[in-house]
Amino acid sequence: MANVLVFAESRSGELRKVALEAVTAARALAEQSGGGDVHAVVAGASGIGARASALAEHGADKVLVLEHAGFAQYNPEALAATLAQTLQGGAYSYALFSATSQGRDLSPRVAAKLGVGLVPDVTGFRVENGAVVGEHPQNNGKVVATLSLTATPALIQVRPAAFQATPNARTLVSEAITSAKDPSSSRVKVVELKQGNTGKIDLNDAPVIIAGGRGLKAPENFKLCEDLAEAFGNAAVGATRAVTDEGWRPHSDQIGQTGRNVSPNLYIAVGISGAIQHLAGMRTSKTIVAINKDKDAPIFKIADYGIVGDVFEIMPALTAAVKAAKAHG
Repeated sequence: MANVLVFAESRSGELRKVALEAVTAARALAEQSGGGDVHAVVAGASGIGARASALAEHGADKVLVLEHAGFAQYNPEALAATLAQTLQGGAYSYALFSATSQGRDLSPRVAAKLGVGLVPDVTGFRVENGAVVGEHPQNNGKVVATLSLTATPALIQVRPAAFQATPNARTLVSEAITSAKDPSSSRVKVVELKQGNTGKIDLNDAPVIIAGGRGLKAPENFKLCEDLAEAFGNAAVGATRAVTDEGWRPHSDQIGQTGRNVSPNLYIAVGISGAIQHLAGMRTSKTIVAINKDKDAPIFKIADYGIVGDVFEIMPALTAAVKAAKAHG
């Protein structure tokens, strides 16, 4: 049996979807290693403990609640110190983080403090002879490296949406913990938070992504993607690097090797040729639909469904079809 510690991300007092995915992944890891316990750490300002029940519903045996005004925003120094101290006791064989911007920043800090290895951005894992073997896409997703960690604790970053958040209810057990470092004494202080796309679904949280490329020809034509996303109701709009470099969309919308890595249930590529740098960020999507007038576009090689035609004719028709389908339940 091996216990697993998982860091559950939150934002503005609410759990992120990736937090529930990480707990689901941690539950799977605990069961593969013989049925250990899963403990989730959630940090935030006063009141964040109320989110503990959702973590228990997805497989956390215990929720460690870290409440302090200094955790109202992400506090890497205090969090890294607290997680490292928790893991140093030897009670945990594994620690899981989400491979988000926050997880990519926090997990190496914890690994450095502990002097152990870290498997980044895994899309799957297994336990062999007590060691965790993570599957890590490399070379723009052309190959999948298997990385084995034998040190304890083994630290793992899980790619968003690589695991679907799955209910696996446990009796809620929560425990208040204190920070190993005074959050107010951190050298880095957040003085202002600016959020883009206010009110819209984050790319890492969206089950459906409508991504546009240069085939849309002009920034105003991204309304075609926005209209389809609105028709779905649970979709986000992404873009290629070429589009964001042109200033058509904010860089936070960029999907690819130098942008966001996403794995939604449905990915619709609109006017995207399929450069290898873009494919690296979305090829693990569950279902890929490509719309392009070039039948030889590389995107069709990885698409589950392909539509060869003019996006300016297809997108309005697809949006109308989605609206009609939703209207009929």
